[in-house]
Amino acid sequence: MYYCNVKYIIYDLEATCWRGRPPGGINEIIEIGAYAISRYGEVLGTFEAFIKPTVNPKLSSFCKQLTSISQQQIDSAYKYPRVIEEFKDWINIDEEYMLCSWGEFDKNIIGINCEMHRLEYDWIENYLNVKNAYHNNRGITPHRGLKATVKKEGFEFTGIHHRAIADAENLAKIFVKYIDEWGQ
Repeated sequence: MYYCNVKYIIYDLEATCWRGRPPGGINEIIEIGAYAISRYGEVLGTFEAFIKPTVNPKLSSFCKQLTSISQQQIDSAYKYPRVIEEFKDWINIDEEYMLCSWGEFDKNIIGINCEMHRLEYDWIENYLNVKNAYHNNRGITPHRGLKATVKKEGFEFTGIHHRAIADAENLAKIFVKYIDEWGQ
């Protein structure tokens, strides 16, 4: 499978989180960060937005500490339906694209949050789990985290880990380095 004219959407999400199980049994996306990358590894644009959660609108202390996202940033954000539509418009889902994230969590939580808000989510099916592809292509076990992999590949981890735009930027470094290997 070789993707000739596809635009790659290298993205990361942050979600509500607690030390234990989430109240109400659901994690909600609170930040989207993404890089659009051409077939040739060029950055075409970036997307970054906070999202105001509805089930558990107050961030836990654990979540604020892990992500460095403040309650004020979340309180002043739009709710999921509006932000996810803006994200889809930015992607331009009428053109060829492939969503790419470090692991399945990011894809799965979009589906869960879309179901919760009664939104279509078939647009997430064109997807590459970069974490699995990277480890399979390199023959590395066990799987490493994003930050360790960025350093192993000789890059400096830039930005704040567990912030969506920084994690997307760092994932894009790995993605572009091996751009000819994805999907083979």
